[in-house]
Amino acid sequence: MGSTMGLETVVADIQEKGRREVEAIRAETRREVEAILRSAQQRVEEIKLAAERDVKEQIDRMMAQEDSAATLVVKRQVLNAQKEVLDEVYRKTLAELSALPAEFHQEAIRKLLKKAVKEINTGLVFCNARDTPFVQSILKEGEFAGFRIGGTLPIEGGAVVESIDGALKLDLSYRTHLDRVWEKGLKEASDALFS
Repeated sequence: MGSTMGLETVVADIQEKGRREVEAIRAETRREVEAILRSAQQRVEEIKLAAERDVKEQIDRMMAQEDSAATLVVKRQVLNAQKEVLDEVYRKTLAELSALPAEFHQEAIRKLLKKAVKEINTGLVFCNARDTPFVQSILKEGEFAGFRIGGTLPIEGGAVVESIDGALKLDLSYRTHLDRVWEKGLKEASDALFS
């Protein structure tokens, strides 16, 4: 009886130690992700400031022209310059997202697949080549038992999930999500960059 109690105490100690280690790893991962996101935000701010300076210089040079026909040309050039800046910010944002560490992508895919499970019971999961090993691993978990890997796609991250019968397709890729956010916030971004 005494050895059973001692064994239970040892098992409880090991479980508690394991729980503390898991919590420490999770906390460290959260800190790393937060630091990476802060760094990405800082880089976006640097791009924005550089873009503002470049556009302002272009506008100042263009607005020096006095001819009314030239003014129309200048306005068109300003709009094109603004579009180029916004396109560059968009491209760099996608590149920054893609360059985040594997832990970020894995957590994102797990969350996206949990969302997909609510809409599609059985389906195929498509992802980029970088994330394929993790997706294959996560699909072995019980809550994703209805999914199997469908192949790779040339996407920066995230996943595309298609029902087995092909009737429903969920595009949960980073680019599609960024496109939605981008369209919604395009006016705000334009005002912030060019006001």
